[in-house]
Amino acid sequence: MSDTGGTNPEKDPDDWVTGDEEMTGAQASYLETLSREAGEEFDPSLTKAQASRRIDELQERTGRGQ
Repeated sequence: MSDTGGTNPEKDPDDWVTGDEEMTGAQASYLETLSREAGEEFDPSLTKAQASRRIDELQERTGRGQ
């Protein structure tokens, strides 16, 4: 068992092979919900990687995902 120092062991979205592709339907749906809860505008043009980072950011701001 290795110690990850509390960091997320998932691959960085910048390293995703498909990161430049259009975000998935699931990402769009969840991001739209998070955006509404955070009082932020939803941007449907984000890539998969951008959407992943935005989801992480909005989860932190809204308290979701904890």
